[in-house]
Amino acid sequence: MSDGFAPVRHRPAQTCMKIRRCRRATVINGLTTMITETLSSPGIESRHSMTRVFLKWGALAALVGAALYLILALYAQREFVFAMLFLVLTASAVAVFVSKKLYAHRYIFPAIAGMGLFVIFPLMYTVGIGFTNYSASNLLSFEQVQDNLLSRTYQSEAVRYDYQLYKTDEGYVFWLEGEHQNLTSTPVNLEAGERSAPVLPVSGKPQGEPLSIREIIQLRGQLSELTLITEDGRELSQASLRSFAAIHPQFTLHDNGSLTNNQTGVTYFPDQETGFYRDGDGNALSPGWTVNIGWDNYLKVVTDSSIRGPFFEIFVWTLSFAVATVVFTLALGLLLANLLQWDQIRGKGFYRTMLILPYAVPAFISILVFKGLFNQNFGEINLVLEGLFGIRPDWFSDPALARTMILIVNTWLGYPYMMLLCMGLLQAIPRDLYEASAMDGAGPVNNLFNITLPLIIKPLMPLLIASFAFNFNNFVLIALLTGGAPDIIGASTPAGTTDLLVSYTYRIAFQDSGQNFGLAAAIATAIFLVVGALSLINLKLSKIKV
Repeated sequence: MSDGFAPVRHRPAQTCMKIRRCRRATVINGLTTMITETLSSPGIESRHSMTRVFLKWGALAALVGAALYLILALYAQREFVFAMLFLVLTASAVAVFVSKKLYAHRYIFPAIAGMGLFVIFPLMYTVGIGFTNYSASNLLSFEQVQDNLLSRTYQSEAVRYDYQLYKTDEGYVFWLEGEHQNLTSTPVNLEAGERSAPVLPVSGKPQGEPLSIREIIQLRGQLSELTLITEDGRELSQASLRSFAAIHPQFTLHDNGSLTNNQTGVTYFPDQETGFYRDGDGNALSPGWTVNIGWDNYLKVVTDSSIRGPFFEIFVWTLSFAVATVVFTLALGLLLANLLQWDQIRGKGFYRTMLILPYAVPAFISILVFKGLFNQNFGEINLVLEGLFGIRPDWFSDPALARTMILIVNTWLGYPYMMLLCMGLLQAIPRDLYEASAMDGAGPVNNLFNITLPLIIKPLMPLLIASFAFNFNNFVLIALLTGGAPDIIGASTPAGTTDLLVSYTYRIAFQDSGQNFGLAAAIATAIFLVVGALSLINLKLSKIKV
């Protein structure tokens, strides 16, 4: 056919679907490209960047503002050391998080700041206190001591009046009866908060009935703040519920810094070496202030016999206690771990659970339970010993028995930890070694010293050192079980035969009537050096790299 028209060619359905998909994909890609170009335009990127910068610097400014407020508050409270500490931490944080050169350090800065705040600073502060006379009697600064002494007053016994209080329509009227004259006041409105009133000589009492003692007690708050002024200018204040007396300042400050006691006439001079006001005879006036005394606290530990003897006795006992505890707990834990590895024992899961239970009970509960068991009069241990052998040991009175009791209790508390460690290490030892040893005729003792101990002692050594350091400062055990008792006779500081160095330091700082914080800080510094040296020596001997 040739009618002038070309024949119509129909496209297959699959081809049409492909075309539609291509068109749809083209449209989607175009929209995606347009959105991407829009979002990546310089204007939007700059707005996002500005938002991030604003949030970053805003948060930093808020934190710095809060830190500066804390620093100023500490400075206002005269806590200069702590104010300087937080100033250094704040400045360091700003330098680390702002500087691009210190970018990598910002990830470890929180750990370093925490170590500085909770480890380095307390250590340095303790060392610094060790060079001062800081104690309960030398707690304040020189200015605070002066203010305290100048604020003291005393009542004049020569100018004392018994009084009666009358209530009138105009207010309360005071009738003062003295040895030489009687005085009466003008009406005083106590409810309105009047704080002073004149008193004049009179011959007769006011009319009416005086208030009872019960009513006066109800007004004691207003009466304690009231001052009655005589004609000659003397100020009378309430001395008791039934009397008013003249109140005078006890001390007068002179230009040279000395103080004169107005009641006794004695003059006191500031002694900057001891931190006390002293008179000509050397008598001190309390309270004192904190001064730097150099190495006196450290030398006192060595030179003062009443301190040197108890200190070295406690040091030897502390060292022996830590070593004995590690040895006993390791021996018992290793023995039990080997028994639990024995194939002939049935019910290993039950025994393992029961032996681990002491480790699950909080230590302070177990210590208090043992304190009751070892009670000399009613404890179950003494009841059993008396029934079997007819003896009743003085566990808390005899130094040797008290130390033995402490070792028994601490071994009970520590063996589950050692048992768990040994059980894990024993599992790593190849069984072939024991089979070869058995073929050679070796027994359990030979296996222990020739196979087991050589293979487990090296990985166990760091844990033994940690256990030694922990028991060297095992304050909770001593504080809850014996409290350091029995005491060492002749010691000038509170010291007991069962005290460890840490409990000895605590008693000097907080349980002595003098509360000698400077001496306690010196001993604490010595403890830190001793523990550090012993730990380093143990690490070197065990050939562990540090």
